[in-house]
Amino acid sequence: MPLPGFCLGDGQPLTDATVRLRRFGPDGAPVIVALGGISSDRRLADVGDGRAAWWPRIVRPGGPVDLDRYQVLGLDLLPGPGETGVRTLTPADQARALAAALDHLGVPQLEALIGASYGGMVGLAFAALFPERLRQLIAISAPHRPAIHATALRGIQRRILALGIETGRPEQAVALARELAMTTYRTAEELELRFGQDAVPDAAGQPYAVCDYLKARGRAYVPRMTAERWISLSDSLDRHRVDPGAVTVPTTLLGFTSDQLVPIADLEALAVGLPNLRTLVRAPSLYGHDGFLKEEAVVADLITSALAEPLCCLSELAA
Repeated sequence: MPLPGFCLGDGQPLTDATVRLRRFGPDGAPVIVALGGISSDRRLADVGDGRAAWWPRIVRPGGPVDLDRYQVLGLDLLPGPGETGVRTLTPADQARALAAALDHLGVPQLEALIGASYGGMVGLAFAALFPERLRQLIAISAPHRPAIHATALRGIQRRILALGIETGRPEQAVALARELAMTTYRTAEELELRFGQDAVPDAAGQPYAVCDYLKARGRAYVPRMTAERWISLSDSLDRHRVDPGAVTVPTTLLGFTSDQLVPIADLEALAVGLPNLRTLVRAPSLYGHDGFLKEEAVVADLITSALAEPLCCLSELAA
Protein backbone atom coordinates (compact mmCIF):
# COMPACT_ATOMS: atom_id res chain seq x y z
CA MET A 1 0.00 0.00 0.00
CA PRO A 2 1.69 3.28 -1.09
CA LEU A 3 2.29 6.14 1.32
CA PRO A 4 2.93 9.05 -1.04
CA GLY A 5 4.73 11.92 0.64
CA PHE A 6 5.15 10.10 3.96
CA CYS A 7 8.04 11.45 6.02
CA LEU A 8 9.57 10.10 9.20
CA GLY A 9 9.72 12.13 12.37
CA ASP A 10 13.07 13.57 11.31
CA GLY A 11 11.37 15.16 8.30
CA GLN A 12 13.02 12.87 5.77
CA PRO A 13 10.87 10.91 3.28
CA LEU A 14 11.00 7.16 2.95
CA THR A 15 12.67 5.72 -0.12
CA ASP A 16 10.35 2.72 0.12
CA ALA A 17 7.11 4.57 0.95
CA THR A 18 4.99 1.44 1.18
CA VAL A 19 3.13 -0.28 4.01
CA ARG A 20 2.75 -4.03 3.50
CA LEU A 21 -0.46 -5.32 5.07
CA ARG A 22 -2.28 -8.61 5.29
CA ARG A 23 -5.96 -9.00 6.13
CA PHE A 24 -7.43 -12.02 7.88
CA GLY A 25 -11.05 -12.79 8.73
CA PRO A 26 -14.40 -11.82 7.22
CA ASP A 27 -15.01 -8.64 5.26
CA GLY A 28 -17.22 -6.17 7.08
CA ALA A 29 -16.34 -7.45 10.55
CA PRO A 30 -14.97 -5.15 13.27
CA VAL A 31 -11.28 -4.51 12.64
CA ILE A 32 -8.42 -5.35 15.01
CA VAL A 33 -4.75 -4.59 14.39
CA ALA A 34 -2.19 -6.93 15.98
CA LEU A 35 1.50 -6.00 16.11
CA GLY A 36 4.51 -7.81 17.55
CA GLY A 37 8.20 -7.30 18.18
CA ILE A 38 10.74 -5.97 15.71
CA SER A 39 11.04 -9.46 14.16
CA SER A 40 7.31 -9.77 13.49
CA ASP A 41 5.61 -9.15 10.17
CA ARG A 42 2.20 -9.14 8.53
CA ARG A 43 1.94 -12.96 8.69
CA LEU A 44 -0.04 -13.14 11.93
CA ALA A 45 -2.05 -16.28 11.33
CA ASP A 46 -1.64 -19.63 9.65
CA VAL A 47 -3.21 -19.56 6.19
CA GLY A 48 -2.20 -23.08 5.21
CA ASP A 49 0.54 -22.11 2.76
CA GLY A 50 3.33 -23.80 4.70
CA ARG A 51 4.95 -20.52 5.76
CA ALA A 52 5.35 -19.76 9.45
CA ALA A 53 3.09 -17.24 11.19
CA TRP A 54 4.27 -15.49 14.35
CA TRP A 55 1.02 -15.60 16.45
CA PRO A 56 -1.01 -18.50 15.02
CA ARG A 57 -2.33 -19.79 18.36
CA ILE A 58 -3.66 -16.35 19.30
CA VAL A 59 -5.03 -15.17 15.93
CA ARG A 60 -7.14 -18.00 14.52
CA PRO A 61 -10.76 -19.02 13.93
CA GLY A 62 -12.33 -19.55 17.33
CA GLY A 63 -9.19 -18.25 19.03
CA PRO A 64 -8.60 -15.39 21.47
CA VAL A 65 -8.52 -13.05 18.45
CA ASP A 66 -11.32 -14.85 16.67
CA LEU A 67 -11.08 -14.77 12.88
CA ASP A 68 -14.72 -15.81 12.71
CA ARG A 69 -15.73 -12.57 14.47
CA TYR A 70 -13.05 -10.02 13.58
CA GLN A 71 -11.14 -8.83 10.58
CA VAL A 72 -7.51 -8.66 11.70
CA LEU A 73 -4.75 -6.63 10.09
CA GLY A 74 -1.06 -7.41 10.32
CA LEU A 75 1.67 -5.28 8.81
CA ASP A 76 5.38 -5.18 8.17
CA LEU A 77 7.10 -2.56 10.27
CA LEU A 78 8.98 0.29 8.62
CA PRO A 79 11.58 0.54 7.16
CA GLY A 80 10.63 -1.76 4.29
CA PRO A 81 12.94 -3.90 2.18
CA GLY A 82 13.52 -1.04 -0.26
CA GLU A 83 15.32 0.98 2.44
CA THR A 84 18.96 -0.04 2.26
CA GLY A 85 20.39 2.42 4.76
CA VAL A 86 19.92 3.16 8.44
CA ARG A 87 16.87 5.37 9.09
CA THR A 88 15.92 7.42 12.14
CA LEU A 89 12.36 6.71 13.20
CA THR A 90 10.15 6.12 16.24
CA PRO A 91 7.12 3.99 17.15
CA ALA A 92 5.09 7.16 16.59
CA ASP A 93 6.18 7.06 12.93
CA GLN A 94 4.87 3.50 12.73
CA ALA A 95 1.60 4.69 14.26
CA ARG A 96 1.24 7.46 11.69
CA ALA A 97 1.92 5.00 8.88
CA LEU A 98 -0.75 2.70 10.29
CA ALA A 99 -3.26 5.58 10.40
CA ALA A 100 -2.50 6.38 6.76
CA ALA A 101 -3.03 2.74 5.82
CA LEU A 102 -6.36 2.67 7.67
CA ASP A 103 -7.42 5.79 5.77
CA HIS A 104 -6.60 4.01 2.51
CA LEU A 105 -8.65 0.99 3.60
CA GLY A 106 -11.59 3.10 4.73
CA VAL A 107 -11.35 2.01 8.38
CA PRO A 108 -12.32 4.98 10.59
CA GLN A 109 -12.00 3.17 13.92
CA LEU A 110 -10.39 0.01 15.26
CA GLU A 111 -12.20 -2.30 17.62
CA ALA A 112 -8.85 -2.88 19.30
CA LEU A 113 -5.13 -2.58 18.77
CA ILE A 114 -3.25 -5.48 20.34
CA GLY A 115 0.48 -4.86 20.56
CA ALA A 116 3.26 -6.91 22.12
CA SER A 117 6.80 -5.65 22.75
CA TYR A 118 7.58 -3.08 20.01
CA GLY A 119 4.03 -3.46 18.74
CA GLY A 120 2.73 -2.39 22.15
CA MET A 121 4.89 0.73 21.95
CA VAL A 122 3.35 1.48 18.56
CA GLY A 123 -0.05 0.89 20.13
CA LEU A 124 0.63 3.39 22.91
CA ALA A 125 1.78 5.95 20.36
CA PHE A 126 -1.28 5.32 18.17
CA ALA A 127 -3.61 5.70 21.16
CA ALA A 128 -1.96 8.99 22.12
CA LEU A 129 -2.02 10.38 18.57
CA PHE A 130 -5.39 9.05 17.34
CA PRO A 131 -7.64 8.35 20.35
CA GLU A 132 -10.79 8.79 18.28
CA ARG A 133 -9.73 5.91 16.03
CA LEU A 134 -9.35 3.28 18.76
CA ARG A 135 -11.92 1.68 21.04
CA GLN A 136 -9.38 -0.07 23.25
CA LEU A 137 -5.69 -0.85 23.56
CA ILE A 138 -4.17 -4.12 24.76
CA ALA A 139 -0.43 -3.65 25.37
CA ILE A 140 1.80 -6.57 26.35
CA SER A 141 5.39 -6.13 27.57
CA ALA A 142 5.41 -2.53 26.33
CA PRO A 143 6.41 0.50 28.42
CA HIS A 144 5.86 4.20 27.80
CA ARG A 145 9.63 4.72 27.69
CA PRO A 146 12.58 2.31 27.46
CA ALA A 147 14.55 1.14 30.47
CA ILE A 148 18.13 2.43 30.46
CA HIS A 149 19.42 -1.11 31.04
CA ALA A 150 17.60 -2.24 27.90
CA THR A 151 19.03 0.69 25.93
CA ALA A 152 22.52 -0.30 27.07
CA LEU A 153 22.05 -3.88 25.88
CA ARG A 154 20.62 -2.80 22.54
CA GLY A 155 23.45 -0.31 22.11
CA ILE A 156 25.96 -3.17 22.23
CA GLN A 157 23.94 -5.03 19.59
CA ARG A 158 23.92 -1.95 17.35
CA ARG A 159 27.69 -1.58 17.63
CA ILE A 160 28.09 -5.22 16.57
CA LEU A 161 25.84 -4.57 13.58
CA ALA A 162 27.67 -1.36 12.65
CA LEU A 163 31.02 -3.15 12.85
CA GLY A 164 29.68 -5.84 10.54
CA ILE A 165 28.62 -3.23 8.00
CA GLU A 166 31.98 -1.43 8.20
CA THR A 167 33.99 -4.64 7.74
CA GLY A 168 31.81 -6.11 4.98
CA ARG A 169 30.47 -8.91 7.20
CA PRO A 170 26.88 -7.82 7.90
CA GLU A 171 25.41 -11.31 7.95
CA GLN A 172 27.90 -12.52 10.55
CA ALA A 173 27.11 -9.41 12.59
CA VAL A 174 23.37 -10.08 12.43
CA ALA A 175 23.93 -13.64 13.64
CA LEU A 176 26.17 -12.54 16.52
CA ALA A 177 23.86 -9.69 17.56
CA ARG A 178 20.95 -12.13 17.56
CA GLU A 179 22.87 -14.46 19.86
CA LEU A 180 23.32 -11.60 22.32
CA ALA A 181 19.68 -10.56 21.92
CA MET A 182 18.46 -14.05 22.78
CA THR A 183 20.15 -13.82 26.16
CA THR A 184 18.08 -10.70 26.87
CA TYR A 185 14.79 -12.11 25.59
CA ARG A 186 14.98 -15.22 27.80
CA THR A 187 15.89 -15.77 31.46
CA ALA A 188 18.94 -17.18 33.19
CA GLU A 189 16.62 -19.71 34.83
CA GLU A 190 15.46 -21.07 31.50
CA LEU A 191 19.00 -21.45 30.19
CA GLU A 192 20.07 -23.15 33.43
CA LEU A 193 17.17 -25.59 33.20
CA ARG A 194 17.92 -26.45 29.58
CA PHE A 195 21.70 -26.50 29.58
CA GLY A 196 22.95 -26.48 33.17
CA GLN A 197 23.69 -30.21 33.26
CA ASP A 198 25.49 -30.41 29.92
CA ALA A 199 29.07 -31.64 29.83
CA VAL A 200 32.00 -29.24 29.75
CA PRO A 201 33.95 -29.50 26.46
CA ASP A 202 37.35 -31.19 26.52
CA ALA A 203 39.43 -28.21 25.40
CA ALA A 204 39.29 -24.42 25.23
CA GLY A 205 37.67 -23.19 22.05
CA GLN A 206 35.29 -26.12 21.77
CA PRO A 207 31.58 -25.25 21.96
CA TYR A 208 29.31 -25.44 24.97
CA ALA A 209 25.77 -26.67 24.35
CA VAL A 210 24.20 -23.33 25.26
CA CYS A 211 26.52 -21.59 22.81
CA ASP A 212 25.57 -24.01 20.04
CA TYR A 213 21.92 -23.20 20.74
CA LEU A 214 22.59 -19.46 20.47
CA LYS A 215 24.61 -19.91 17.28
CA ALA A 216 21.70 -21.79 15.70
CA ARG A 217 19.31 -19.01 16.63
CA GLY A 218 21.70 -16.46 15.15
CA ARG A 219 22.09 -18.32 11.85
CA ALA A 220 18.31 -18.73 11.55
CA TYR A 221 17.81 -14.97 11.90
CA VAL A 222 20.11 -13.90 9.06
CA PRO A 223 17.56 -14.40 6.24
CA ARG A 224 14.95 -12.42 8.18
CA MET A 225 16.77 -9.19 9.04
CA THR A 226 19.41 -6.94 7.51
CA ALA A 227 21.95 -5.16 9.69
CA GLU A 228 20.72 -1.73 8.57
CA ARG A 229 17.06 -2.47 9.26
CA TRP A 230 17.89 -3.91 12.67
CA ILE A 231 19.87 -0.81 13.64
CA SER A 232 16.93 1.35 12.55
CA LEU A 233 14.34 -0.62 14.52
CA SER A 234 16.56 -1.09 17.58
CA ASP A 235 17.29 2.63 17.74
CA SER A 236 13.59 3.28 17.29
CA LEU A 237 12.89 1.34 20.49
CA ASP A 238 15.18 3.65 22.42
CA ARG A 239 13.57 6.81 21.00
CA HIS A 240 10.13 5.73 22.25
CA ARG A 241 8.42 8.23 24.55
CA VAL A 242 4.68 8.46 25.29
CA ASP A 243 3.05 10.51 28.03
CA PRO A 244 0.77 8.03 29.86
CA GLY A 245 -1.71 10.82 30.47
CA ALA A 246 -2.19 11.19 26.71
CA VAL A 247 -3.40 7.58 26.37
CA THR A 248 -7.07 8.13 27.15
CA VAL A 249 -8.60 5.03 25.53
CA PRO A 250 -9.46 2.02 27.74
CA THR A 251 -6.16 0.17 28.15
CA THR A 252 -5.27 -3.34 29.31
CA LEU A 253 -1.66 -4.12 30.27
CA LEU A 254 0.22 -7.40 30.68
CA GLY A 255 3.78 -7.71 31.92
CA PHE A 256 6.01 -10.62 32.89
CA THR A 257 7.80 -10.33 36.21
CA SER A 258 10.96 -11.98 34.81
CA ASP A 259 11.27 -9.58 31.86
CA GLN A 260 14.69 -7.89 31.98
CA LEU A 261 13.99 -5.62 28.98
CA VAL A 262 10.67 -4.27 30.28
CA PRO A 263 10.86 -4.33 34.09
CA ILE A 264 7.49 -4.81 35.72
CA ALA A 265 8.08 -1.61 37.71
CA ASP A 266 8.04 0.33 34.43
CA LEU A 267 4.63 -1.09 33.55
CA GLU A 268 3.39 -0.24 37.03
CA ALA A 269 4.50 3.35 36.48
CA LEU A 270 2.69 3.39 33.14
CA ALA A 271 -0.44 1.96 34.73
CA VAL A 272 -0.49 4.64 37.44
CA GLY A 273 -0.36 7.37 34.79
CA LEU A 274 -3.08 6.01 32.49
CA PRO A 275 -6.40 7.88 32.77
CA ASN A 276 -8.44 4.88 31.59
CA LEU A 277 -6.69 1.76 32.86
CA ARG A 278 -8.80 -1.37 32.75
CA THR A 279 -6.31 -3.75 34.34
CA LEU A 280 -2.62 -4.53 34.74
CA VAL A 281 -1.79 -8.23 34.91
CA ARG A 282 1.59 -9.23 36.34
CA ALA A 283 2.46 -12.76 35.27
CA PRO A 284 5.41 -14.98 36.18
CA SER A 285 7.23 -16.66 33.32
CA LEU A 286 10.30 -18.78 32.73
CA TYR A 287 10.70 -17.01 29.37
CA GLY A 288 11.19 -13.36 30.29
CA HIS A 289 10.47 -10.91 27.50
CA ASP A 290 9.53 -13.76 25.16
CA GLY A 291 6.58 -14.51 27.43
CA PHE A 292 4.27 -12.85 24.91
CA LEU A 293 5.20 -15.62 22.47
CA LYS A 294 5.62 -18.53 24.87
CA GLU A 295 2.96 -18.01 27.56
CA GLU A 296 0.04 -18.62 25.24
CA ALA A 297 -2.50 -19.43 27.95
CA VAL A 298 -1.80 -16.21 29.87
CA VAL A 299 -1.92 -14.10 26.71
CA ALA A 300 -5.06 -15.87 25.47
CA ASP A 301 -6.91 -15.33 28.75
CA LEU A 302 -5.99 -11.66 28.85
CA ILE A 303 -7.08 -10.95 25.28
CA THR A 304 -10.27 -12.99 25.58
CA SER A 305 -11.28 -11.13 28.73
CA ALA A 306 -10.42 -7.71 27.31
CA LEU A 307 -12.40 -8.23 24.11
CA ALA A 308 -15.38 -9.65 26.00
CA GLU A 309 -15.63 -7.01 28.74
CA PRO A 310 -17.87 -4.00 28.07
CA LEU A 311 -15.73 -0.94 27.60
CA CYS A 312 -17.88 1.14 29.92
CA CYS A 313 -16.79 -1.01 32.86
CA LEU A 314 -13.31 -0.15 34.12
CA SER A 315 -11.34 -2.60 36.25
CA GLU A 316 -9.23 -1.81 39.23
CA LEU A 317 -5.48 -2.24 39.10
CA ALA A 318 -4.90 -5.97 39.46
CA ALA A 319 -2.46 -7.35 41.95
